[in-house]
Amino acid sequence: MEQGRTVLVTGATGYIGGRLVPRLLAAGYRVRCLARDARRLQGRPWSEQVEVVEGDATRPETLPAALAGISAAYFFIHSLSDTANYRERDMAVARSFSQAAKAAGVARIIYLGGLGDPAADLSTHLRSRQETGAALAEAGVPVTEFRAAIVVGSGSLSFEMIRHLTERLPVMICPRWVFTRIQPIAIDDVLSYLVAALKTPESAGRVIEIGGADVVSYGDMMRGYARARGLRRWLIPVPVLTPHLSAHWVNWMTPVNAGIVYPLIEGLRNEVVVRDDAARRLFPDIAPMGYDAALQLALANLGEGQVETSWADGLTSSCGDVRPVELSSDAGMQIERRQVLVAAPPEDVYAVFSGIGGDRGWFYADWLWRLRGIADRLVGGPGFRRGRRHPDEVRVGDALDFWRVEAVDPGRLLRLRAEMKLPGKAWLQFEAAPRGAGQTLLTQTAFMASRGLSGLAYWYGMYPFHGAIFGSMARAIGERAEGRAAQRSAPGIARRLQEAGA
Repeated sequence: MEQGRTVLVTGATGYIGGRLVPRLLAAGYRVRCLARDARRLQGRPWSEQVEVVEGDATRPETLPAALAGISAAYFFIHSLSDTANYRERDMAVARSFSQAAKAAGVARIIYLGGLGDPAADLSTHLRSRQETGAALAEAGVPVTEFRAAIVVGSGSLSFEMIRHLTERLPVMICPRWVFTRIQPIAIDDVLSYLVAALKTPESAGRVIEIGGADVVSYGDMMRGYARARGLRRWLIPVPVLTPHLSAHWVNWMTPVNAGIVYPLIEGLRNEVVVRDDAARRLFPDIAPMGYDAALQLALANLGEGQVETSWADGLTSSCGDVRPVELSSDAGMQIERRQVLVAAPPEDVYAVFSGIGGDRGWFYADWLWRLRGIADRLVGGPGFRRGRRHPDEVRVGDALDFWRVEAVDPGRLLRLRAEMKLPGKAWLQFEAAPRGAGQTLLTQTAFMASRGLSGLAYWYGMYPFHGAIFGSMARAIGERAEGRAAQRSAPGIARRLQEAGA
């Protein structure tokens, strides 16, 4: 496919799609992104270089506008949960998309599915990934279906599971799935295949299995991580941990909740290794790296804060299909607003509150925030272990502990939507407004649209605690901003004193 043609990327807010877009741009392609909410792409380094069309693959009527004039479309839409209907939902979305692509004259669909022998007793999740590829081909548009096992990269779901389990547990009681053979592949190699498919017409209408240079087990991957980090870890196999028990175990030890991890663990009963060499024959210039090299690259990117995307970026990873809710002044919205006058410019105040959460904490009573996270995980929420994608950078759609970034106006505003389990919907918003003479009015607002009596009881029952925590947090933000401003101005003051003395 010629460079300069327009390609569509679905799932651009997710882990794979968000990393593919800049690679396509660098290769000379024009890129259009399909997103349910265009704001979720704001703040990406490439956001001004792409066309964004708002639409939803679950609403077929929104697809023609996204597919018009497209030569090839990347399909990265799939569910990952323990609900009973996700398989049927994925199939329906794939069929609608393929029909719309056919009507629009799209020449190719490129899809990333799951590796596994189709003749084996595959898990529901792996079977669904392969059935989705077949559904995409039903309308007659040629499909290039790549099938991969675990993707290794900074921020990937599998890498984060391995990292947290290995970092936190010196001795691990391991179920059988930890020792199943798998063929992991580095995220960079996956992206290389996805981009190369556009220039390889022979890949159309093919199922292509891709994997790294090594066949290992999940246990081998954890041991490899431990070696790379200089840790000593022991794995003790036991036969009694079922997928459900394993999912809850991983839920407590990692940022991934049980509903997401269960279908992954169920799939690990299946051996997922490359069984043919089509990838090598079709793409001879791509030589996939081994697991240790992929691990070192992921750790290096993590250490340098170069995490382009995270598994938690995708909205459906924790919120189902809920579209971000706009704030309103409708009756029933409880609002708590606090204002602090800060002796610092708005950029310093914004820099402080946009860096909240993760390893930096919440600036006041961190132990209470963590206790709230534990309580949330007990009732099936995401808890407090997702952290931040980047210590300083923040963009719409980022997961931030048990919040989701809903709005960002650099230098002025940050709005977070609660994703912890609540009897209603809640937000926390920070604003920095200039007030002259180097001062800023910091406005911190907590909103809650409570659901029924239980919501009102929660709001008023928690109000004494929120009053103390939010009030102290606003003051702490102001103090940190003033300290930051003083640090920035100190060199200039020293220089002027030296000049005056001269």
